[in-house]
Amino acid sequence: MNTEETIKLLARSVIDLQSEEELKKKLALGRPLVIKAGFDPTAPDLHLGHTVVLNKMREFQKLGHRSVFVVGDFTAMIGDPTGRNITRKPLSREEIKKNAQTYQQQVFKLLDPEKTEIRFNSEWLEPLGASGMIRLAARYTVTRMLERDDFKKRFKNNLSISIHEFLYPLLQAYDSVALEADVELGGSDQLFNLLLGRDIQRQYGQEPQVVMTLPLLEGTDARMQDGKITGAKMSKSLGNYIGVDEPPIQQFLKMMSISDDLMWRYYDLLSERDPDEVATMKADCNVGRMNPKDAKVMLAQEIVSRFHGAEAAAKAVEEGDAWLKSRRFKEEDIPVHTVKADETPGLMSLLKQIGFVPSTSEARRKIKEGAVYLDGKRISNLQYRITPGVYEVRLGKKRIAKVKVE
Repeated sequence: MNTEETIKLLARSVIDLQSEEELKKKLALGRPLVIKAGFDPTAPDLHLGHTVVLNKMREFQKLGHRSVFVVGDFTAMIGDPTGRNITRKPLSREEIKKNAQTYQQQVFKLLDPEKTEIRFNSEWLEPLGASGMIRLAARYTVTRMLERDDFKKRFKNNLSISIHEFLYPLLQAYDSVALEADVELGGSDQLFNLLLGRDIQRQYGQEPQVVMTLPLLEGTDARMQDGKITGAKMSKSLGNYIGVDEPPIQQFLKMMSISDDLMWRYYDLLSERDPDEVATMKADCNVGRMNPKDAKVMLAQEIVSRFHGAEAAAKAVEEGDAWLKSRRFKEEDIPVHTVKADETPGLMSLLKQIGFVPSTSEARRKIKEGAVYLDGKRISNLQYRITPGVYEVRLGKKRIAKVKVE
């Protein structure tokens, strides 16, 4: 593969590339480049939204470059302010440590262990100490920081911005200094932070990293509106995610639940199929030569196979298709939970405890929507009390569990 072909491959699906000329120069160095991507362990699972960036990192790996997966265990204590209109609640060290452990296990479902280095940014950020933090903060101005879109909006609307939030982009930038990163990958909402990394590297006498941003993957509940896909990005807290570590049948059914329009977006950002092949499939679906459901099954099988293997994916397709027809799981596929009655006074608490929803507010929303069933009966009472017994709990069409309340 010559340089032009390499650039074409690496630039596929990329929104911002700063800059192509610099990337060409780095590729011409004749050494493995340091490709960095950072993830704060704010939730216990990686999901398909994270894999958009990780897929690009894997492309670099296949070309012989060195990947550094940065676990932001230090920065997670601040909380990334990106896209926030309020100050994010910092996580405790215990929560961060627990989440970081699962990240380490899950990342190798996508990346080559032989070519991946996992680093925790507490390694170099904790030793900075107070004096080092002050020296780092002195390298950037509040005026420049307020150019960042979310800070600008909050300042304009008289919403609070905590001083420590200004530190987050600087600390992320210092990660690039510590690793001497050649390329940093991130979501499109991270552009300010990644460009700041270039500025800080220059100030430390390093060649600035090439910045590549990828699209944000919409959650499973996104829909087409006025010719555009609209909806929040995939997020564990919003419940619109597909986790990389979820059971095959759950991954398959969640993939099958997305809209036909969203399916093509997922093909673009997640599939390894040739883009020309996908374009042909889309055209065939548009004129009736192909059933969109068949295209969706192919995509779902590809995703499940990536994380669980071809055999598990084939079984998920068979069982998932049978369930979609009958709307029933096989008995052995239904997860079983045992909970204490005194710890689960109400249905909202129960849904949260068994992992169906991330928060009480999300449980309340699902009950109001009429998406929650207990032993086949829809429950709309927000104050519904749970007594000891065995229940079949269902959330929508794709989440079901047996729960024993003692």
